[in-house]
Amino acid sequence: MTISVFDLLKIGIGPSSSHTVGPMSAARKFLVRLKEHSVFEKIFSVRAELFGSLALTGIGHNTNTAVLLGFEGHFPSEINPDLVPVYISNIRKDLQIELLGERFIQFDESKDLIFHRDKTLPFHANGMRFSAFGIHNEMHLQQVYYSIGGGFIIEEACIGEDRGEMDSDPLPYPFKTGESLVELCKTENLSIMEIMFRNEKNWRTETEIYQGLSGIWEAMQECVRRGLRQKGVLPGGLNVKRRAPELYQVLSKDPGNNQPSLTDLMDWVSLYALAVNEENAAGGRVVTAPTNGAAGVIPAVMHYYDRFIRPFNRESLANFLLTAAAIGILYKEGASISAAEMGCQGEIGVACSMAAAGLTAVCGGFTTQITNAAEIGMEHNLGLTCDPVGGLVQIPCIERNTMGAIKAIAASNLALRGDGSHVIPLDKVIQTMRKTGEDMLSHYKETSLGGLAVSFIEC
Repeated sequence: MTISVFDLLKIGIGPSSSHTVGPMSAARKFLVRLKEHSVFEKIFSVRAELFGSLALTGIGHNTNTAVLLGFEGHFPSEINPDLVPVYISNIRKDLQIELLGERFIQFDESKDLIFHRDKTLPFHANGMRFSAFGIHNEMHLQQVYYSIGGGFIIEEACIGEDRGEMDSDPLPYPFKTGESLVELCKTENLSIMEIMFRNEKNWRTETEIYQGLSGIWEAMQECVRRGLRQKGVLPGGLNVKRRAPELYQVLSKDPGNNQPSLTDLMDWVSLYALAVNEENAAGGRVVTAPTNGAAGVIPAVMHYYDRFIRPFNRESLANFLLTAAAIGILYKEGASISAAEMGCQGEIGVACSMAAAGLTAVCGGFTTQITNAAEIGMEHNLGLTCDPVGGLVQIPCIERNTMGAIKAIAASNLALRGDGSHVIPLDKVIQTMRKTGEDMLSHYKETSLGGLAVSFIEC
């Protein structure tokens, strides 16, 4: 599979990359396909059907909203989150939808958007089927898409093809395993960052790569800034209060905050993660890193480095993000970053592993120390379930990002103190993660049918 850093780390809106970003992209792609088939002008109705995890937790994850926005032609990376309520209100009030922003058709969400909570499509738990009909209800096109985690989507007809978001041009330094990545670094005398950078040049110029990475970091910082400002209660009915603004005020009052204690450091790291994931839960703009549910881990660790170790410059920023992305690619190749397949080990666990690797790289770690940090980061997230209360990306998701970030820093410190040797190789940990996810009951994989999701008792 051909994967770019900009596939793994992309800007979207909350609360979920697999349940919001992916379905929005798929719905838009379906409408574009109608144009490619020259039947767009003949369409008088469209229908969306959601299956498996998309159906079971779709309301709490805003999947229904995402599909409507996709039908209207919006991109996850460009839509203004503040305008989403206006767009959705107009669709529901007028009972019509503007296909790709070009022509209106009738649309009744109660009939044209169907949740199949007791059915799952064969390839993946996050399945959706779109259909388009003419004036006499004749079907012009029907297609099945799967949202496979991190905002990645795949059309049913393309299953099994070795393709990613980018084209399939051969890369100068291809790798699919941790072992092959380490061997490449050794034989070519290159760092992981340099391997990734040279692969990225297959698609972009050096200037475009640096600008893109800078844009990702700026989006992460803006998300934190917004999360530190916004007060109130998160939507969804659980009455979860935003905690980041108050915690920020408390920490900022400490005159010694530039030389914080260990406890204060953990509080700052937690603060950054809370700010991001409270924004995500509110449907704000975040960077999938590599998913929305785990979007706070990498930014929290990056803010920790930038503030308390040394400020990022162009090279260190590229080193962190490209190294982290290389580890993310290994999980995409060897397992999955979809909670509907792997549980939360596929989200928080992978984000922790990526963040640990990136931090180790910018702190001067060599290749096997980096992969050791990644291995430690995942090893201690194995078996982590995804059981969101009320189908919302709030409990335990928001706090879980703080734990993932702190674990990532601990994993990096342990690796940097070591000699890079592995008792258990990173590839074996990835294989174990995949097997654990396959063995995990579906109740614990983003269905809200088990774990905390059914233990919660409303007072």
